[in-house]
Amino acid sequence: MRILLIHSDHLKYQTKSKTRIAEKISENKKKGEFQNALVVFTAVEKEDEPKPEEVAENAVNEIINVFRNVKAENIVIYPYAHLSSSLGSPESAKKILNNLESKLAKMDLPVSRVPFGWYKSFEVSCKGHPLSELSRSITPESTPKEEENVEKGEKSHFFILYDGECADLDQFSDLNQDMNKLIDYELGRGESSGEEPPHVKLMREKKLADYEPSADVGHLRWYPKGRLIRDLLSDYVYTLVTDRGAMPVETPIMYDLADDAIRVHAEKFGERQYRMGGGKKDLMLRYACCFGAFRVLSDSFLTWKNLPVGIYELSTYSFRLEKKGEVVGLKRLRGFTMPDLHTVCADLTQSMEEFQKQIDMCKKTGEDLKVNYEVIFRTTAEFMQENKDWIHHAAQKIGKPVLLEILPERKHYWICKMDFAAIDYLGRPIENPTIQMDVESGERFGITYIDQKEHENHPIILHCSPTGSIERVICSLLEKSALDMKEKAPMLPLWLAPTQVRIIPIAERHLEYVAKLAQELRDAHIRVDVDDRPETVGKKIRNAGGEWVPFVVVIGDRELEGAELTINVRETGQKVSMGLKELIDIIQLETKGMPYRPLPLPLNISRRINF
Repeated sequence: MRILLIHSDHLKYQTKSKTRIAEKISENKKKGEFQNALVVFTAVEKEDEPKPEEVAENAVNEIINVFRNVKAENIVIYPYAHLSSSLGSPESAKKILNNLESKLAKMDLPVSRVPFGWYKSFEVSCKGHPLSELSRSITPESTPKEEENVEKGEKSHFFILYDGECADLDQFSDLNQDMNKLIDYELGRGESSGEEPPHVKLMREKKLADYEPSADVGHLRWYPKGRLIRDLLSDYVYTLVTDRGAMPVETPIMYDLADDAIRVHAEKFGERQYRMGGGKKDLMLRYACCFGAFRVLSDSFLTWKNLPVGIYELSTYSFRLEKKGEVVGLKRLRGFTMPDLHTVCADLTQSMEEFQKQIDMCKKTGEDLKVNYEVIFRTTAEFMQENKDWIHHAAQKIGKPVLLEILPERKHYWICKMDFAAIDYLGRPIENPTIQMDVESGERFGITYIDQKEHENHPIILHCSPTGSIERVICSLLEKSALDMKEKAPMLPLWLAPTQVRIIPIAERHLEYVAKLAQELRDAHIRVDVDDRPETVGKKIRNAGGEWVPFVVVIGDRELEGAELTINVRETGQKVSMGLKELIDIIQLETKGMPYRPLPLPLNISRRINF
């Protein structure tokens, strides 16, 4: 049996029509609505048929365990055949589902079951905490390993690392607000308000991006300004990693699951695989660049002299089959752009050295983007025990308290990882940079290098996304801007602002001079536009403010006669006078070292279309 457990704010369903295997139901079963529910999407499989009682008993144990941990008020059994390609017979499925419901009801638990064999519409809103989405494979023999760990008390433990010390969470009373919110989220204490995060409104209002109604849910259309910001961020990461020696590659977006290494690696990602039907092959769209990168590395001849060595790809796109109720704006997408760096290291010592260098790289992205990151350091208990000094030293590089999660044993391909998260307007983390130390993939994908003694060895591989997905970077910037609105004028970093300078002519006779100024700014690699529309100056200035333009220059007769420019500076809210060269110098100083692309829109606003 395959089950997907979703802790939801609400579930609504409505039967539409019945199939030939539909069970008979009363009128009141044809629709339902449940609040604060643990929704158990369930697929009964062929393997369950010989021992239906044992399968049902083990599923009940798992459901009860999760139900108690998440503190839901209702349990809803929802038949969902899409979880498996090896379905049991309809009769077996009905029997086991009825048994599930009966066993839970006998324990005085608030359980309901959605009808079997009916076409249904449904709406589910996932709460979004760490335990709100769990998938399990239930067998007749025993309950899942995760349940055994909970029963034995073998679960993750959280601490604070700071200044060389490891302390319990309650020993730190002066953690900053963002870290407290991150801790609440990781411990499942945060409650979802159900609100739409403000970046969704902003991405539309600023004409950056919007949902594409003709595509699958979680895929966006990008307008010129949003595309510009994405390209600039892509250029930024490219320079960041290639300056540190990484080599860019490009690999396919789909892979054959008949390849054992790819299939095993993909299974670690659970139910979020984006499958492609048709033809004779079982294909999966990549969820990161790992498959292609590992295949490139396995076909390469590596020696100890090459290592460490990094290969980099910007995946446009990667795909994850996020649950429909979880997809939102730029934060959770089914199609997204992921900068992915894989660094091959000879051994643990070399990988730990590179890991620390990548911490510095990830920290730099927060500084360049002016976004605050809170950090979670995740490690297995065994790795922690054997490498305490290194873990403390790595945590100290962050320069502030770090949340430490110690896992009882290794469940994934990594033995330690560091996650950097921005906190959104609603107090929830946005996963941004990450670094992972992978001890499995080298062997699984047949990646080897020749050591100094001419022996063949499997390397350790570091996975690093220095910014996280490009979409989540923009999400973080917009959420930060929403927070800034409470105290100051929101704006993007100057190097990412689509229009850096807007020139407003007071009258038509000033247009020739304005065109000359605009050309000088363009020659200096500054994005400039001209508001030549027949509107009042006041309205044009307000429009520029609504677009978060950093510098607004008004040109009238005084400027035509050689006076200094009068400039509205968004960051300070001041109106200042300065020459054109001084303005150019200020912008070039602040954007030094950052990528530049020209404005992807007509210079004159009157010639633009309204997206």
